Amino acid sequence: MSKILVIAEHLHGKLNPATARAVSAAAAVKAEAIDVLVLADNVDAIAAEAAAIEGVSRVLSVARAENAHALAAVLAPQIAKAAAGYSHVFAPSTTFGKDLAPRVAALLGVAQVSDVMSVEGTHTFKRPIYAGNAIVTVEANPAHAVVATIRTASWPAAANGAGKAPVEALALDVALPSHTRFVELQQGSSDRPDLQSASKVVSGGRGVGSKENFEIIYKLADKIGAAVGASRAAVDAGYVPNELQVGQTGKIIAPELYMAIGISGAIQHLTGIKDAGTIVAINKDGEAPIFEVADIGLVGDLFKIIPELGELL
Repeated sequence: MSKILVIAEHLHGKLNPATARAVSAAAAVKAEAIDVLVLADNVDAIAAEAAAIEGVSRVLSVARAENAHALAAVLAPQIAKAAAGYSHVFAPSTTFGKDLAPRVAALLGVAQVSDVMSVEGTHTFKRPIYAGNAIVTVEANPAHAVVATIRTASWPAAANGAGKAPVEALALDVALPSHTRFVELQQGSSDRPDLQSASKVVSGGRGVGSKENFEIIYKLADKIGAAVGASRAAVDAGYVPNELQVGQTGKIIAPELYMAIGISGAIQHLTGIKDAGTIVAINKDGEAPIFEVADIGLVGDLFKIIPELGELL
């Protein structure tokens, strides 16, 4: 029977919603047990959050001062040690998971499966390739543990608050490397919803024209309580900071509503929104590729349409 270890992602003492999505993927494997591993300096609050996720069998906590910051070089040896006896090790396909999982796989001597979007069997998965232009079915060797990152945009978050999993402290006798150290965390701060977990996102592209013009995107987003995103072209042009970039080289998101304003729809951008619920496109070019995937399309000048839309709202 399968036994899965899910690596919890957290920041500032709070669990990232991506962890609950990884638990959903683990549940699809129909495993005998799904355990969540929490590594931190202070684990209690994070472990309690993880224990409340429906479907979790146990929460294993490792409290060490070295785990105060999510350094892959420090966490990976501990995870590899804790993974003994597990058939699968899952991590979210976020910056955290993409940094961590390859090291864990290397330490376990196995190949990693990336961006799992569906589970076809205990060792068979589907994942996107070629910037999402194709979906490939991959089969992992059943003789070895499966280390995989979970494409969080493809999975719903497991219900929170319904679970009451026991929390157990785990003592790991493992030497940690000292060649990597934490220096500083730099992150953007905003009163708007988080881009990766928001149910509504308003994104602007090159068609917005300038950093000053991007204010029209912010105003519309604030009016409907949405997060703000951008295409790579808008980021490269300096209209917005790169943490707002949506797409293959930015954030992969799956909001219920995605509004693409002044975005032509390059395949790299569409990769980041393929799992969105309803896609609304506003562009003056009626032949823009974005209209091929949009559920609702408006052809026209965004500087006329957006104010009118704002008044109606």
